[in-house]
Amino acid sequence: MCAVCSRPVFTYKAMDPRASELAFSLDPLPLNEIPPSPELTEEDAQDLDALCLAKSYFDLKEYDRAAYFLRGCRSQKAYFLYMYSRYLSGEKKKDDETVDSLGPLEKGQVRNEALRELRVELSKKHSAGELDGFALYLYGVVLRKLDLLKEAVEIFVAATHALPLHWGSWLELCNLITNIEMLKSLSLPDCWVRDFFMAHMYTELQMIKEALQKYQSLMEAGFAKSTYIISQIAVAYHNIRDIDQALYLFNELREQDPFRIENMDTFSNLLYVRSMKPELSYLAHNLVEIDKYRVETCCVIGNYYSLRSQHEKAALYFQRALKLNPRCLGAWTLMGHEYMEMKNTSAAIQAYRHAIEVNKRDYRAWYGLGQTYEILKMPFYSLYYYRKAHQLRPNDSRMLVALGECYEKLSQQVEAKKCYWRAYSVGDVERMALLKLAKLHEQLNESDDAAQCYIIYIQDIFSCGEQLEHAEVSTALRYLGQYYFKNKLYDEASLCAQRCCDYNDAREEGKALLRQISAVREQGEPSSTDLSLPCVFNPLSNNTTPVRRVSPLDLSSVTP
Repeated sequence: MCAVCSRPVFTYKAMDPRASELAFSLDPLPLNEIPPSPELTEEDAQDLDALCLAKSYFDLKEYDRAAYFLRGCRSQKAYFLYMYSRYLSGEKKKDDETVDSLGPLEKGQVRNEALRELRVELSKKHSAGELDGFALYLYGVVLRKLDLLKEAVEIFVAATHALPLHWGSWLELCNLITNIEMLKSLSLPDCWVRDFFMAHMYTELQMIKEALQKYQSLMEAGFAKSTYIISQIAVAYHNIRDIDQALYLFNELREQDPFRIENMDTFSNLLYVRSMKPELSYLAHNLVEIDKYRVETCCVIGNYYSLRSQHEKAALYFQRALKLNPRCLGAWTLMGHEYMEMKNTSAAIQAYRHAIEVNKRDYRAWYGLGQTYEILKMPFYSLYYYRKAHQLRPNDSRMLVALGECYEKLSQQVEAKKCYWRAYSVGDVERMALLKLAKLHEQLNESDDAAQCYIIYIQDIFSCGEQLEHAEVSTALRYLGQYYFKNKLYDEASLCAQRCCDYNDAREEGKALLRQISAVREQGEPSSTDLSLPCVFNPLSNNTTPVRRVSPLDLSSVTP
């Protein structure tokens, strides 16, 4: 970094698309403030020819050949490229062994044979303090691949201190942080890149409010034109299911950078949720014209076929995405969804498990596993996976409703009641939590509690103007009509019965109840004056209708 202007100094090895995007969003520097290129050391000069030759082979993906010509080189640049070539050679051989004989679901069972040897060599260099920021990054990747996660975190932290501008080290560290307490415990370098990392981590940990505040402060600091920040803000809105705002930002992003492919798979998820088939089709065709062999392009095409209910084709394109990048989290999760649609539960479980291996914070994979085991009628397994999803999304009503249903199947009614009420309290997107809670009370013969839940449910639906779209409203009105009738509140029972006549499935019962009420009134039996009993329609007439504790978003209940 330049000590004068605090801007990144780019060399061939530090160049990164995100860093370039950020630099482009800043105002250009005057000529006299542009920092000079770093001077070559004696070792760099001696290894320069071998390094250029090896770099040419490396660019051609001839990794063994590149490593061969770097043997004996002493500069740090040459050593990193030498070790990195050996690592990528092992990765390439691993993929070559599996791509033909096995499908992408089995890829994770094959190991890179070079990892252990690389770990031994890098460990010796690290103990001697001879690894620079890039070599530390590679050492951390090797440790992560060997599932030595605690040691990997320590090495990645050291890599960020040694070379703060290498975003790859920050991203690898991000994938290993499991909660906010772990994040706070890390000793990270005091650098402007840390602010970008913290914003990224807040998004990953579903702390969206903090993430948006961080990105806003970065825009105010001079990165207002950064397409990277716009894309991250759009992803943040996607995560909290504010689809309108997310769609607006992605459309704005495409206007500023029409050939951008990164994050377009997330954009396609939003179009899928809104069933915007023409827009999704246009996006898929556009990305194919730009680069049809990118992971994001395959995911977008997969979403398009999924929206058309062509699930076999969709799964095929998600498999293609995984051949291009076996660590593509979105492709694993989406492929699990497609296998679920095709009733292939064993393949869905494998796909979701691979998604969790890539990122344990992916709530969609945990939730998908819960749904899969629920289909297999294994509620104890479902409960475990739904709990994991709830831990990652504590304020997501869908996770709470799923937990409640599991508890109900396991005859743990008290826990089920807590989950349903909590789902309503945080803002029930699907508007089913109160209904399920009412039915549970009804099954337990808790008629007053059931009536109260049905009343709040009906008032919620009526206040949103959607009563004709919810068939379950008739269920609530039927119950309340009978409840009021049994408690001799004939006026309220009559109102519920009249409302039942608006619904085909409850019309006959409503008419029958009205006849019963007329017969009772003809006999001169008076109505009850018990004011302690709840009433559903009085609040509607004086504009005191209760509303949700969290304003509901008009969103679809399915996220791909």
